[in-house]
Amino acid sequence: MVVLLLKSLGINDLIGFEFLDPPPGETLMRALELLYALGALNDRGELTKLGRRMAEFPVDPMLSKAIISSEKYSCTDEVLTIISMLSESGSLFYRPKDKKLHADQARQNFVRAGGDHFTLLNVWEQWAETNFSQQFCYEQFLQFKSLSRARDIRDQLAGLCERVEIVIQGNPNTNDISPIQKAITAGYFYNTAQLQKTGDSYRTLKTNHTVYIHPSSSLFQHQPPVKTMLYYELVMTTKSYMRQVMEIKPNWLMEGVFLVYSMP
Repeated sequence: MVVLLLKSLGINDLIGFEFLDPPPGETLMRALELLYALGALNDRGELTKLGRRMAEFPVDPMLSKAIISSEKYSCTDEVLTIISMLSESGSLFYRPKDKKLHADQARQNFVRAGGDHFTLLNVWEQWAETNFSQQFCYEQFLQFKSLSRARDIRDQLAGLCERVEIVIQGNPNTNDISPIQKAITAGYFYNTAQLQKTGDSYRTLKTNHTVYIHPSSSLFQHQPPVKTMLYYELVMTTKSYMRQVMEIKPNWLMEGVFLVYSMP
């Protein structure tokens, strides 16, 4: 995000730039590599038109790429919601000691096919139907403050979409979630993993590391196991866990690459 901002300000010599706290050279190279893969930079390291639009969003470049890609798939409304909810997903649900079973059941009722991203979308949609009620949050064991922050983030992102002339449309076919999955994959193709032959773990496609689905995920111990997975973040404890995961199809990864080069 810092590299994208500097590029948008016309600072191209990042190696010679006088950072107050210079990042390691390897970190800088990884950032440039990711921005090139996302289509924000051309093969000369210059900002593309897509990169300029991405720089308008004060979020991780992978998120801004997903938002911009959602325009092509006509699902910006849902993608904005999911992205806003992801930012607060770690503190969304709570589980009182004396009502653990009730809290677990309430959370399970929000689960939707496709993965955690659609569970978050469902939480938002049900909350919106109650006119963003605090009582609804209390009854469903949801943190009202976390949801309110997600709402503020969503409003800000919607305003930025208007600035870069992205028309906010909802997915016309609510029974088909693939446009939303494809839009998010276009930004998060680095964060993907393939099921290993053992069937209990995954191998990341970019770094070839062994990772596991976080126990809090709706796809944890899913049968049959999902073959290709996209994750929002990795959490390192005794193992590397994928948090907020979504099922994808491998061919969408190539579709995301073609989308980069077909964008004006």
